Amino acid sequence: MTYTLSTTIDLPWAEALDRTRDALSAQGFGILTEIDVRSTFDAKLGAEAADAVGDYVILGACNPALASRALAAEPEIGALLPCNVVVRRSEGAATTTIEAIDPQTMVQLSASHAVKEVADDAGSRLRKALAALSS
Repeated sequence: MTYTLSTTIDLPWAEALDRTRDALSAQGFGILTEIDVRSTFDAKLGAEAADAVGDYVILGACNPALASRALAAEPEIGALLPCNVVVRRSEGAATTTIEAIDPQTMVQLSASHAVKEVADDAGSRLRKALAALSS
């Protein structure tokens, strides 16, 4: 089973990252966290590790209305929030890959019908965001 939704786009790194933030925002997601993995690796593991991972940012995307519904249905689901979205580009690559957690992963861990409804909605929104990047 695949656990991500993904697209690959032919844009410069900074533009791909900015457009990803914008596409998520258009679908009602705010960015709660932003982890610059390359920078962290550089500081903690050295330049070689940073170069090996390339440009790599993890965006913690949250749609407050969906998160509220999911937490009301099953408070433990918070351990799977926010929805992580990875924007990554290997050293020397011409394209950038954007991957979002597939919310259906939550459904596999929960028997709650309400969580399934939230996952369906979140998945639809994330797919629309990724499709907007590809157009």
